Amino acid sequence: MCRWLAYSGTPVLLDTVLYRPEHSLINQSLRSRMGVESTNGDGFGLGWYSADGNGTPAVFRDIGPAWNNRNLQELAAHVRSPLFFAHVRASTGSAIQQTNCHPFRHGRWLWMHNGAIGDFNRLQRDLCMAVDPALFPCIEGSTDSEVMFYLAVTYGLDQDVPGAVARMAGLVERLGKEHGVAEPLQMTVAVSDGDRVWAFRYSSEGRSRSLYYSSRADTVRHLYPEIDYLREVSDETRIVVSEPLGDLPGVWNELPESSYAVVPSGPDDVDYLPFIPEF
Repeated sequence: MCRWLAYSGTPVLLDTVLYRPEHSLINQSLRSRMGVESTNGDGFGLGWYSADGNGTPAVFRDIGPAWNNRNLQELAAHVRSPLFFAHVRASTGSAIQQTNCHPFRHGRWLWMHNGAIGDFNRLQRDLCMAVDPALFPCIEGSTDSEVMFYLAVTYGLDQDVPGAVARMAGLVERLGKEHGVAEPLQMTVAVSDGDRVWAFRYSSEGRSRSLYYSSRADTVRHLYPEIDYLREVSDETRIVVSEPLGDLPGVWNELPESSYAVVPSGPDDVDYLPFIPEF
């Protein structure tokens, strides 16, 4: 499987989040504690929105491991962003190539995924046939994750993010059952339009991969006033992660099974709502 993080809040240098925490995503690429595999070295990717409000995100992806990529380290030390995705990949069978690295981009949208569609090779043709013909040429790689993305775009991501993802998941569940796949879908997904991040946790078996979100920055600042970084960020700043970036009590909250969160959610803490596939 994979590890990923999504950041939303005060613009920061990417390396503040990617490299500096005790158990950073770069550390997780080599020594994951909660993933199916401890090593996630089959490529990586970044997607980020600029602080000037340009709605089209930039993407940088490569097929090597993140832990020793000098270009990634150089870029992260010089790019500042208010909203960015980062992903380290452990392939579930598809080829190790740039077009299979996350995040995926379409227009203003970014998408990344940890998990798998069960027996994807058996379902792939039917799933691809459900993609809007106008979108089908946009699929560049061979992963189930990218097909899931374009199915969500087909099902109205622009108008209703939770509904589009629910309809995508419902199709996977239905086709999986029709093809005799007992547990068709395993997913933690992040998707963003540059203004907000939606994070989903769901699996057919009800035992989804780990997913956590950080407490409000003002709450963490009260708990740990000695952390300099927290003095510079807004109260609404949040990070959503496959596994916590450190062991500080009170910082990380597990997203419940079969639910989704929206970041930022306003003056209250992160809202999370039930996630149910639509058939």
